[in-house]
Amino acid sequence: MAEVAHGVQHDFWRPPMQTTAPETASQTDLVEACDRCKAEFIVGSRYCHNCGATRSDPSATSRRDESLFPLTIRSVAAQLDLSTGTFVAFALGIFCVLGAIGVGVFYSVRTVLDWQAVQLWRIEWLLGAVAAFVAGGLLKRSR
Repeated sequence: MAEVAHGVQHDFWRPPMQTTAPETASQTDLVEACDRCKAEFIVGSRYCHNCGATRSDPSATSRRDESLFPLTIRSVAAQLDLSTGTFVAFALGIFCVLGAIGVGVFYSVRTVLDWQAVQLWRIEWLLGAVAAFVAGGLLKRSR
């Protein structure tokens, strides 16, 4: 049984052999090769197995269309150089600050008692914002 596998080539990861004959357009359409090292891509791979370059044709890989969801929590957090938890705390703090501003916009003050109630709501919103910002700062330090 061992004598059966004598002629098998064991260099699977070697790039395809280069031919000296000129390539026609039909030959280049069938084989996908890396732009950097000219190695043949493995079926379904996103990167070149030889040099690690990414595949230039996005339709060749099976991934979802990222243009449908351009803004995700992780992408925005990565653009701001924050972790996901820190970004969520930061967004919650901004929401609380907008809530404190919104209290004054949406509620009209007619009496002193109304004014005190609005001020108390603003204080509560701002305390929530401070708590969220402190939590975000503590999460950023622990990173």
